[in-house]
Amino acid sequence: MRVLILGGDGYLGWPTAMHFSKRGDEVAVVDNFAKRRWELEDGIEPLLRIPSLHERVRLWKRVSGKDIELHTGDICNARFIYKIMEKFRPEAIVHYGEQPSAPYSMESLGTAVYTQTNNVVGTLNVLFAMRSFVPEAHLVKLGTMGEYGTPNIDIEEGWITINHNGRSDTVLYPKKPGSFYHLSKVHDSANIEFACRIWKTAATDLNQGVVYGIDTDETRLHPDLLTSFHYDHVFGTVLNRFLVQAATGRKLTVYGKGGQTRGFLNIRDTIQCVALACDNPARAGEFRVFNQFTEQFSVMDIANKVAATGARAGLKVEIEHLPNPRVELEEHYYNAKHSKLIDLGLQPNLLTDSMLDEMFATVRANTGRVQDEVIMPTIKWSQENPRK
Repeated sequence: MRVLILGGDGYLGWPTAMHFSKRGDEVAVVDNFAKRRWELEDGIEPLLRIPSLHERVRLWKRVSGKDIELHTGDICNARFIYKIMEKFRPEAIVHYGEQPSAPYSMESLGTAVYTQTNNVVGTLNVLFAMRSFVPEAHLVKLGTMGEYGTPNIDIEEGWITINHNGRSDTVLYPKKPGSFYHLSKVHDSANIEFACRIWKTAATDLNQGVVYGIDTDETRLHPDLLTSFHYDHVFGTVLNRFLVQAATGRKLTVYGKGGQTRGFLNIRDTIQCVALACDNPARAGEFRVFNQFTEQFSVMDIANKVAATGARAGLKVEIEHLPNPRVELEEHYYNAKHSKLIDLGLQPNLLTDSMLDEMFATVRANTGRVQDEVIMPTIKWSQENPRK
């Protein structure tokens, strides 16, 4: 299979590229390295030093004997993505190539506009390029569970059948996103569904939960094949932040009451899900939605798990509650369906004590690289931020 991976320098993109390459697919990656520029803007860098994508592609060739084709450019440039589609002729397009941070999108007018322009325009360019050159290809698009918000009813997988005034119809599940980033994903989903309905595009929208994990089978083949680990308040996830705080003797900072509940999954399962979607493609004209997570946890659940991880390592880990910088429900109903990927064969890697202990050991070995000033939140949803 010819697999084109957009956002190949990212946390998910690089391990995914190696996975498909290792199993024998013809792989090309695209990136404009914007994520590295966003990190520079806010003085942020991952806990572990990440070699350039060019370095990792060359190293992958030496380690595996397999090629990954690298293209540097911006998918918001229509001519660029048209040329890639015309030349590479992918059978599957894995689309990670977007600004991925809710806090970044809420930082200022500039970051909000950039997030929506970058994400929505880039995806539209991909859809038009597919229509022009590879209309039979399958788009596997990374969405987010954050599109749904936290409704007081069960969250279905993309579609819901409603009865109204004696009539029934099946429609896209109502969305209630919590940031301009999540809104951009909602716009993406609507545009992709439209392309499927009008142009007969085949697409799978992967509404992904919070991803955790440092290693995959491929990153472990060489220390410089690793992927990023962010713990900062802009790009870091709650589990990563708590692990770093515990390892450096800080209190775990829970935003608000900590009852915010979300879906979680291991990075290995993200790769499994993407591979399953590619190997079992949507039909022409089908807009397929999978809720991509394996477990549900509240923020307090994660805090307690990390505190226990620290205790097993001989550390006393305390928890404190901060005023919530976000506008969100801190106690709510949350029951999201996620059976479709299991039905395709997903075998989950659950968040066990041993997995947490292994992640914690890696973090403790690198505490000298922790930047204190990037951990605490400075971006607030409900008031103007300093940066315009």
